[in-house]
Amino acid sequence: MKLKISKGQISVIIVLSVLVIDQIIKILVKTGMYLHESIRVCGNWFYIYFTENNGMAFGMELFGKLFLTSFRIIAVTLIGYYIVKVVKKNYKTGYIVCLSMILAGALGNIIDSVFYGVFFSASVPELYVNSSLATFLPDGGGYSSLLHGKVVDMFYFPIIDTTWPSWVPFVGGNHFIFFSPIFNFADASISCGIIALLIFYNKYLNEGHSTKKEAIKNDEQQTK
Repeated sequence: MKLKISKGQISVIIVLSVLVIDQIIKILVKTGMYLHESIRVCGNWFYIYFTENNGMAFGMELFGKLFLTSFRIIAVTLIGYYIVKVVKKNYKTGYIVCLSMILAGALGNIIDSVFYGVFFSASVPELYVNSSLATFLPDGGGYSSLLHGKVVDMFYFPIIDTTWPSWVPFVGGNHFIFFSPIFNFADASISCGIIALLIFYNKYLNEGHSTKKEAIKNDEQQTK
């Protein structure tokens, strides 16, 4: 007897799996490494480099913290609502998987933003006087308030780390790193989901845009 898993269940499994993996990695890094500490994993092109940011994916710092957290929550609510709709309409499994990866990644970073400031003590560089590793549920309380936590990032891939030749106009002699963003598992899930959507399911996105244009056109005709 085969166990049949519905598309809705697949979506839930993906979201929970990404969240669990993402949070395990973040907690291990947060409580096991000093801020800006790095561990070389493979050659000179892959490091575990612990950093935190107040902004969006890949360490970008944009707008205020409370605005970003609120925006994430609203976006996740809309994505979740849309996934429920496409599951009911029996869209392709791959499309639902991509959306679920995006939802899971966004949720993963929301957990950091909402709760980490309350649940963890501040992370500091090892060079600080009396520096210590961050702890979970510290006696003196967390490093910030609800909704003001920092997102933990750790994956760093400086695939090319070099200096521009002096003869190159404008940038000659400057340090150059190809792919300098530091990101986390949640960011990777969002990026993979978006890229897969654009490559394999562009038809669904175009259909949604065409349907919206037709609805607007029909409304305009009815008002004339």
